[in-house]
Amino acid sequence: QVRLVESGGGSVQAGGSLTLSCVASINISTFYRLAWFRQDPGRERYGVAHIYTSAGNSVYMTDVRSRFTISQDSAKNTLYLQMDNLKPEDTAMYYCAASYTNKGDWYWPTTYTVWGQGTRVTVSS
Repeated sequence: QVRLVESGGGSVQAGGSLTLSCVASINISTFYRLAWFRQDPGRERYGVAHIYTSAGNSVYMTDVRSRFTISQDSAKNTLYLQMDNLKPEDTAMYYCAASYTNKGDWYWPTTYTVWGQGTRVTVSS
């Protein structure tokens, strides 16, 4: 069974930085795309950033575009999310997700078939 395991969450003050990691149990080049999602209490899960594993090009939600960076390391089978200048509204559970196809919009959870268990990020003001 393919697994994704996130790590790197924690508690920081506003303006701080965190780097999330997501290690896959298989070669990440097997996936067509990878993404980071987040979910606030009482809200639906939504896409934060996305990367095509082959081309390496990425897409971000507007609120994080200038602050977050998604990247991948194929040699380590790892997806990253560098988060800078964190804000209290970034507080959420963060999940990595993988898709084997190019079908579906990147920001919809239903586009992805493999999910990690999540890592919590808390940003205090």
